[in-house]
Amino acid sequence: MSTPAATSAGAAVVDAPAAENSRGRVVVASLIGTSIEFYDFYAYATAAVLVFPTLFFATQSDATALLSSFAVFGVAFVARPVGSILFGHFGDRVGRKATLVASLLVMGVATFLIGLIPPASTPGWAILAPAALVLCRFCQGLGLGGEWSGAALLATENAPAGKRAVWGTFPQLGAPIGFILANTVFIALAGTLSEDQFLSWGWRVPFLASAVLVIVGLWVRLKLIETPAFRKVQEDNAVVAVPVAHVFRSSWRKIVSGTFIMLATYVLFYLMTTFTLTYGTTASDATPAGLGYERTDFLWMLIIGVVFFGIFTVVSGPMAERFGRRKHLLGVTAAIIVFGALFAPLFSGGTVGVMAVLVLGFTLMGLTFGPMAAILPELFPSNVRYTGSAVAYNLSSILGAAVAPFIAVWLWTLADGSTWLVGVYLAVMAVLTLVALLIERETKDVDYHSHAGS
Repeated sequence: MSTPAATSAGAAVVDAPAAENSRGRVVVASLIGTSIEFYDFYAYATAAVLVFPTLFFATQSDATALLSSFAVFGVAFVARPVGSILFGHFGDRVGRKATLVASLLVMGVATFLIGLIPPASTPGWAILAPAALVLCRFCQGLGLGGEWSGAALLATENAPAGKRAVWGTFPQLGAPIGFILANTVFIALAGTLSEDQFLSWGWRVPFLASAVLVIVGLWVRLKLIETPAFRKVQEDNAVVAVPVAHVFRSSWRKIVSGTFIMLATYVLFYLMTTFTLTYGTTASDATPAGLGYERTDFLWMLIIGVVFFGIFTVVSGPMAERFGRRKHLLGVTAAIIVFGALFAPLFSGGTVGVMAVLVLGFTLMGLTFGPMAAILPELFPSNVRYTGSAVAYNLSSILGAAVAPFIAVWLWTLADGSTWLVGVYLAVMAVLTLVALLIERETKDVDYHSHAGS
């Protein structure tokens, strides 16, 4: 609980006209933080396909090394619910601002350290190198587990009435921006370095360079003031002692709903990025067979697709305000089911078909991902909102993102190089999301300043 003194101070802050975050400050702080976080995350995802199987799992077969690399990739998603509880606790007790700064630091330091790990071939590092990679990856997940929810609350809790879904797209844009930044750096390195140079030291540059971005992000976030919704929680003396216990006791159904509402989004995104990069750059005569594109060529194709991701993330905000979050997402999720059925036929259509997969997939990704920063926080009262939305978002990461690349590679292998089973997998996950949306009520008009009894 906050003290009476803190309550009085909080009330004074609420009444002071100067104590408001401007729209520009909210846009920059929420966008730059998630851009950095997702840049760090995607740098690993790209390296997991292109570099890590060779550097850290070289004693295994090609297929097993790739699966091992993806298994380490999934470690971060296991860590994310832990991060959601840890950072959610402080986000609901101390405030959004301080917690956002902490989550960015954890993620940034872990990413920087990945760039310093020696390869497994270094004497004495055969076991230590993969172990260090797992530890850093866990810390990446820990930081991201607290980042997304805080950024979403920073945007939506500062939004004017009727604009939460629109302002909620600010942090969501960090995903396509971070992806483009990370992969553009990899393309630039691949174009200027030899294969040996890239494997020796070039792959480290994106991880080490993230330190500069983290410093910029910290500078912006330290200038923030607390959100009006959390200040009202303090003013009303409604801070909860143990947010995670309270939210599971009072809102466990909402946690389940939020987890499955986010499921199709997670599966779609990590199929469109990590799996398609693997499938697209695997040789056509390999086992299982891929499309045989050069790495740089396919990365450019992915970047073009991600541009549509960014555009339709912005478009999704006004649509979710006009039609409501539920109705909008029901339509998009139904389209994802159809897209899953078309996955293999489109991939068989040459370069035009592959680009159609990427453009359609990322368009749907923008339309489904954009409103998540509004709908998930709207499921929970203000004094447990950070924890509740973070737990739902990151539990879904285990069911969706953590296993999606691994399952997709397995299904691709099982189908002897065809992607039809991967499409079925996506469609089934989207059906689960559709059911969750049908069960849940519309959240557009909820009172965003209400809080649960403590």
